Amino acid sequence: MVRQETHPGSGVSAPPEEFRVAVDSMHAAKLRPEVFCESMPAPQRIAPHASALSADVTVDDADIGTGRLILLHDPAGNDAWAGTFRFVAYARAEIDPELAADPLLSAVGWSWLTEALDAHGAGFAAPSGTVTCVCTENFGSMADEEGSAQIELRASWTPVGPDNGDLDVSAHVEAWGELLCTAVGLEPVPEGVTAMPSRRGQRGPAQ
Repeated sequence: MVRQETHPGSGVSAPPEEFRVAVDSMHAAKLRPEVFCESMPAPQRIAPHASALSADVTVDDADIGTGRLILLHDPAGNDAWAGTFRFVAYARAEIDPELAADPLLSAVGWSWLTEALDAHGAGFAAPSGTVTCVCTENFGSMADEEGSAQIELRASWTPVGPDNGDLDVSAHVEAWGELLCTAVGLEPVPEGVTAMPSRRGQRGPAQ
């Protein structure tokens, strides 16, 4: 369960019902206990309505991954989106420096997103994005310190739902959570096993 807080994207006081339903489904998503997720202020100028989540992946009290997910809504539609809703996602994770040298890592990183969406049954269209790998190596008086590497993914896609009916985007949030866990190297939860909420994930009640 995600702590809930709605932020209209451009000062609109009464979001349409279809947006409110979609936001409610965002906050109904079930994430792994390593993922602590809560609402954050949404961008104000990208779309008439927006709601945003932030997340940290924590293992042994260390944050090893972070991300943001924004749901945009324009009732008038947007040709670039091919729809009236759009997700914008960001994910960053610490990785093994040796892994960062793999020339296929960027393509694999993108597949983490698309495969997670497919695995959760989250229909999507018009995906776009970038994957960036950054390595840090230390020199001089810092030469004895171990280097580090990160992978960053920035993506957007249009959630696809029934032609007639409310849009449930919980599967998209769960796929984003899985992307974060895959990026930091966590093993998948075995099928049929339900992950119990962590104490960190229960920091505050849903509102």
